[in-house]
Amino acid sequence: MTEQIQSKPSHPNAPPSGSQAPSSKHGFLFLIVAIVIVVLVVIAGVVPRMRAKTALKKETDKSAVPTVYVIQAKQGSPHQEIVLPGNIQAFIDAPIYARTNGYLKKWYVDIGARVKAGQLLAEIDTPEVDQQLQAARADLNTAQANSNLSHLTANRYEDLKNTDSVSKQDVDNANGDYAAKKAMENSSQFNVKRLEDTKAFQNIYAPFDGVITARNTDVGQLIDQGSSSTQKELFHIAAIKTLRVYINVPQQYSIAAKPGLTADLTLGEYPGRRFQGTLVRTANSIDVASRTLLVEVDVNNSTGELLPGAYTEVHLKLPSDIPTFILPVSALIFRSQGLQVATVDSSNKTKLVSISLGRDFGSEVEVLSGLNGDDKVIVNPSDSVVDGEQVNPQAPKTSQQNPQQQSQQSQQQTHGGPSGESRPSQ
Repeated sequence: MTEQIQSKPSHPNAPPSGSQAPSSKHGFLFLIVAIVIVVLVVIAGVVPRMRAKTALKKETDKSAVPTVYVIQAKQGSPHQEIVLPGNIQAFIDAPIYARTNGYLKKWYVDIGARVKAGQLLAEIDTPEVDQQLQAARADLNTAQANSNLSHLTANRYEDLKNTDSVSKQDVDNANGDYAAKKAMENSSQFNVKRLEDTKAFQNIYAPFDGVITARNTDVGQLIDQGSSSTQKELFHIAAIKTLRVYINVPQQYSIAAKPGLTADLTLGEYPGRRFQGTLVRTANSIDVASRTLLVEVDVNNSTGELLPGAYTEVHLKLPSDIPTFILPVSALIFRSQGLQVATVDSSNKTKLVSISLGRDFGSEVEVLSGLNGDDKVIVNPSDSVVDGEQVNPQAPKTSQQNPQQQSQQSQQQTHGGPSGESRPSQ
């Protein structure tokens, strides 16, 4: 009875002994929630950092690959036109000297006069030649008289020889004397003919159709025959109906420079005009000093607009079977290995290609070998570019395209298009 009374609780509101289990369950749930919160906080802080680190790594890797601007080489024209300097020359050009001595009696043409072949230009008074001619004719008469007398004597001795009136020696002497006198007669005749020809030179005639470009004499001036350095030419005549221009074609174009090609002439005094000429002959030999081929271009000048001695630019149209490409100068690499360009292959890796140049357009150049139509060429390559370097190729920006477009427009305005005129690089 006593034990039962003691087992009763001392306080009527005290909880029963079985109420401890729910309290421990709530503590466990609280611990799990706390752990989840901590994990979420950790994840919220670590994941962005990992993402940022990954993005930074990608950006770093991307920045490590240099970005280059590439273009595709333009195809050159199969018909190329090179521009070469030249001097216009008369088709025939000759100084006129005197062939006799005397004084200028009269001249009939002055500078700028157009003359025909055989036209009288001037007359020379030759008193000394006239006197020599008269003396020569007198000597001829004497020689003829002596020859005739000797001939008669020889004939008589021939007749007397048949009657044994004279010796054979006398006959031979007579015949020999006649032969000598006949030779003297012939010599006198030749001397007279020489002086007559010399006297005929007192009249100066035009040797061909042309224009008088110089007159270096006047009435009363002493005239000496000959063309030595001390003698002065009387006239200078030039045939200008057809003019010729000699130009030096670079060796790389010598194969294409064949007779029959069209060559146009442009002159500063005739802006916008072209005078058509034709390549008529070449020297068929390369000059070892300049490595050029000398060629002659003839141009019709029936109107007389072109003047000999004038400077001209010859636009020589050459056919080309070799494909060529046009590149901006900024794409060239100058190194000890020679002239190169940097290209980008299909795997975006660089490749250095050796090239050979043709014409120089100023801001652009012509490439004769080393490229094909599919090459992507790097514009403004760095000095450190090497083979096999990974790059990020991109098309040039608008600001980088403008210089190239401007150079193309300038080339078209100056030379008539990227396929045509240029000054060849030497």
